[in-house]
Amino acid sequence: MKNCLLLFVTLFIFSSCENEKVSVIHPDFEKNKATAIEFIELHNSEDWEAQAELLHEELDWAPPMYGSENYGKAEHIEAMKMYHEMFDNITFKADYWLPGVDPETGMNDGSVRTYGTWTGVHTESGKEFALKSYHPMAFKDGKIVGGGDYFDFGGFMASFQ
Repeated sequence: MKNCLLLFVTLFIFSSCENEKVSVIHPDFEKNKATAIEFIELHNSEDWEAQAELLHEELDWAPPMYGSENYGKAEHIEAMKMYHEMFDNITFKADYWLPGVDPETGMNDGSVRTYGTWTGVHTESGKEFALKSYHPMAFKDGKIVGGGDYFDFGGFMASFQ
């Protein structure tokens, strides 16, 4: 019985320590969150040049298209331009801005993730849209170095046919 009690206490203390580590906010989170919010707001105002200034040269971005490979800064700038040409009144309303974690350690790493809804108007058809999405963003040297766009791109584009 003593061994069971000792094991229970040890596991309780160990799990408490681990949970405490994960709940500590990374010192760069608030600064990176401000950059992520600025990046989204610049997308809302269709200012791809200013957006590009917030992207790191080593950007590794996951686009939302099925089967697509990650791409770099130049390709992401072209994608941003495409959205700006195809849509007007683009707005992102975040439900949450949350800290991200290192996938290997589970520890806060200063990255930012957001869940929310994009709204706007498809310029060619005049159709309004509301699109739920998820966007994680990793940072290096104060700039966005990784992340992605997660939403149903195929269904989204098909909705304008």
